[in-house]
Amino acid sequence: MNYSYTVLIPLIPLFVFLVTGLFGMKWKPIVSGWIGTAGMGISFILSVVAAVQFFVLSGHAHGAEGFPTFIPVNLTWLNLTETLQIKLGVLIDPISVMMLVVVTTVSFMVHIYSIGYMHGEKGFARFYAFLSLFSFSMLGLVLATNIFQMYIFWELVGVSSFLLIGFYYTKPSAVAASKKAFIVTRFADLGFLIGILILSFVTGTFDFDKLTQPGTSIFQAAAPLSFMGISAMTWAMVLIFMGGAGKSAMFPLHIWLPDAMEGPTPVSALIHAATMVVAGVYLVARLFPVFHFQAPDAQEIIAWVGGFTSLFAAAIALTQFDIKRILAFSTLSQIGYMMLSLGVSGYGGEEGLGYMASMFHLFTHAMFKALLFLGAGAIIHAVHSNYMYEMGGLRKYLPITHITFLIACLTIAGIPPLSGFFSKDEILVAAYNHNKVLFAMEYIVAGLTAFYMFRLYFSVFWGKDRHYHHAPHEAPLVMTFPLMFLAVASVFAGFLPFSQWISTDKLGFHTHLHWNIAIASVAIGVVGILIAMALYKKETNIPDRISARLGVLYKSTYNKFYIDEIYLFITKKILFNLVSRPIAWFDRHVIDDFMAGIGYTTEKVANRIKGMQSGQIQHYGFAFVAGALALALIILYLI
Repeated sequence: MNYSYTVLIPLIPLFVFLVTGLFGMKWKPIVSGWIGTAGMGISFILSVVAAVQFFVLSGHAHGAEGFPTFIPVNLTWLNLTETLQIKLGVLIDPISVMMLVVVTTVSFMVHIYSIGYMHGEKGFARFYAFLSLFSFSMLGLVLATNIFQMYIFWELVGVSSFLLIGFYYTKPSAVAASKKAFIVTRFADLGFLIGILILSFVTGTFDFDKLTQPGTSIFQAAAPLSFMGISAMTWAMVLIFMGGAGKSAMFPLHIWLPDAMEGPTPVSALIHAATMVVAGVYLVARLFPVFHFQAPDAQEIIAWVGGFTSLFAAAIALTQFDIKRILAFSTLSQIGYMMLSLGVSGYGGEEGLGYMASMFHLFTHAMFKALLFLGAGAIIHAVHSNYMYEMGGLRKYLPITHITFLIACLTIAGIPPLSGFFSKDEILVAAYNHNKVLFAMEYIVAGLTAFYMFRLYFSVFWGKDRHYHHAPHEAPLVMTFPLMFLAVASVFAGFLPFSQWISTDKLGFHTHLHWNIAIASVAIGVVGILIAMALYKKETNIPDRISARLGVLYKSTYNKFYIDEIYLFITKKILFNLVSRPIAWFDRHVIDDFMAGIGYTTEKVANRIKGMQSGQIQHYGFAFVAGALALALIILYLI
């Protein structure tokens, strides 16, 4: 099979970025939009071709042996040792091909949608240049043949998100949000880099193909190495997961994601629903054999961090009023599902159900969460507000947005036969087989998810009509087409034979519905929907009365459990006041004064002795004669 054309998938967005970035200001803004959209459309088509070629043609040819791995391009960039090299290449295997489809599909829809949403915005060409840069970075990350190449593109993704979140650079809140996202993820990426260095030190390689072979001997050198009673491999994989937790906004590194909603809504759909935030999940999946066989304790940490984050974020989403922030916390919760599923997975066949379920949910979530964000953008486009309490009765004005948004809400609530039902059911089964406590947490999350999503749906599309300044109207076709496309994908993605394509050992396996779990999960979802309907379909004061009764609990949840305030307290009151200020005083009054004292002393001594270098020959002659006489006297005295 020839996959050399796949190198064009990331290179086309890179070319578009260079063209629109350099020349976008010289032509009409819409030209940049269509160039960017056309470029991403070509990458999307090539990704679909690669998926069909790999899963259908290659899968049939290698059914008994499993899906092969192809590396059509692999150029050596740096030779560190005979075995340790940094290469730049393209890796084609089941999860990379699946991610190609996810990234290019959502990015293509966002490019189309943005032509309408961003119309008339200052910096339109700049926006499309940044979109293309982000797409290139994410695609390079997905196709990386080694962990260091992934790290390079990982940082490019961070730069791209910084530029897109802070697109409205004249808006202080957007600038603050972009800096917050950049700084928080940089702390996480420091851990990621240290983990890479430890892993490469003990294994002698960066290559995924070598690292992920079960039973490989490259980990033998790591066996006797430990620090503080913890093995070197556990340290390495926990630190690598730290990088993934930062990018995927897992607790306690989640604080940047809600603020990132300050960027344009299409950015939220692209970065914070389907692509950038799942990079951490993809990282863990890419190195899953290493986690499972070499660092099982790190895999257990992943399970608990994912489970706690999913419950924590779902609880916060219950009390928010900004529709984009509700979706942001929903994203945190759903990514927690994916991380938990990887954490509870075994290896091989049905033992690897959690791995498959995580990738399946990543795929379905990309479609319905991008649909939710783009639907939110259509709502904001119509009413010029982000807040639920300023909306109501919009189903009459926005029929297409209403139907597609309802489909997305039903999908994320896990209602059959929509795609979210199938992928979430597999995660619940994997959790049930591994840890009943985590399973119970995710059941609760399933009910909370259905409730907060339909709280949003009924508040926006039902309830009381508001006095809008202008009658809301449906978005143009360039914005509604992506909604309809993603709605269709959300409905039918669950019927893909995902377990036959994606598995830990690349052999595939057959799954079936576990009705004992599925029926109960659907039931709790329906209960959540019915409660939301009773409270929000018609405007009542019951939600306010419940909020008042909950008191401190409601206030804490509304304020996101004060995690941001805790970070500010630690940084400003402790680090800045108790650490940074004394260090700054020591720097100014001890180090600076010491160095200034050396300069002062040198200057004074120089002033005293500078006469010795006056440049006058009679002075030098006198010194020479005096020195010669002194030497002569000393010699005579000694004799």
